[in-house]
Amino acid sequence: MRRVVGTVAAATTVALAAACGSGGSGDDTASDGTVTLEFAQWWGAELPAGEFDKIVNDFTAQNPNIKIKLLSAPYASTKQQLITGAASKTLPDVVGLDGAWVNDFAKQGAITDLSKLMADAKYDAGQLASQVQLEGKTYMIPVVNFVYPLFVNKDLLTKAGVAEVPATRSQFLDAAKKISATGGDVKGWVLPLDTAVPNGVQNDVMSWLWASGGSMLTGGKPNLTSPQVKSVVEYVKSLNDAGAIAPGSLTMKEQDKVEKFSNGQVGMMIDSLAHINLIKKNKPDLKFEVAALPAEDGYTGKRGIPYASWGIGISDSTEHKAEAFKFVSYLLSKETNAKLSTIANGFPGNKNAKPDFSDSDPLFKTAFDIYQQGYPANEFVGLPKSEDLMRSFAEQLQLVLTGKTSVDDALAKSQESWSSVIG
Repeated sequence: MRRVVGTVAAATTVALAAACGSGGSGDDTASDGTVTLEFAQWWGAELPAGEFDKIVNDFTAQNPNIKIKLLSAPYASTKQQLITGAASKTLPDVVGLDGAWVNDFAKQGAITDLSKLMADAKYDAGQLASQVQLEGKTYMIPVVNFVYPLFVNKDLLTKAGVAEVPATRSQFLDAAKKISATGGDVKGWVLPLDTAVPNGVQNDVMSWLWASGGSMLTGGKPNLTSPQVKSVVEYVKSLNDAGAIAPGSLTMKEQDKVEKFSNGQVGMMIDSLAHINLIKKNKPDLKFEVAALPAEDGYTGKRGIPYASWGIGISDSTEHKAEAFKFVSYLLSKETNAKLSTIANGFPGNKNAKPDFSDSDPLFKTAFDIYQQGYPANEFVGLPKSEDLMRSFAEQLQLVLTGKTSVDDALAKSQESWSSVIG
């Protein structure tokens, strides 16, 4: 997910704090029946100036009885304010959501059941690319998705004598070995496993599982000792044993991974599509392409692709749930969702919407084709304490890669740790 650090006026943050104190209630209905909805999010801070306002203004022009008060702040500020508001059940009417917050917010009774609102509005949920649910109820809908495909350095592949971008695990292992054998400090793959920021477990490890249609859960409970999860860990271990992974994995963060790829030190990485423009800006001569994540040999089904989202939810304390959902459905309408995903360089939450790539790098179109052929996959979304789950798994995986424990023992301990949180 793009979390761009920007400068936002102090008044905006103060307004957000005040909104979290009001809970989207109070004197928000005018004498003529006009309703004002507060919408707290970090999206406006990450988009080109004024672009999000235009989209919101189009809604209010079509719905003059509903006004939207945008509360835009950087991601970190929004997160802190919403966590505070959720704990006291005083969230603004509509909220931007990170999937990692959903479980806690829902259990606190801070965000409402969107399934009921969709049913009341006779909304066709079949047009949605995904929904974040707990116990069969939807609490968050991804509005724009930012996916993590495979990035490949074309020059390093050619130098290693690899004719085609790997499409299977065996092909990827072979390519990673050959790239590593070209000499110098070049390696085939890069794996960030720093436990301080453990999202490498989500983006760089479990992505192998999802790419082959696998799951780390069964009935919402951990299933880390399954043959599918075991095969992923054994596969990552085989890459490590072959010397095909860039050194320093145990303390490497995502930004280090991107830097190594940009500098031509690794041939392949799994990374956010949002980094395409960054890489090309810093290294304009680097020749690379994006592709679907390699699947297990023999797998022919749809491939899951890891993603992060600009999610949306509605406060359970708002007195204007119907109006709030009308705004949510507008953002997820085919035309509006295509427009929003285009300016965000992301992919639509509406399956029928298509971004306009005419002014974008061609790699975005390639990635969108990959996205349409597969499905968005991120099982950490909606789990309680998801970052802690990633961290405990990373700790066990580190022991496997350093030869201090077996794959079976690591997965058994991870299963026990996760079950104490999820179970």
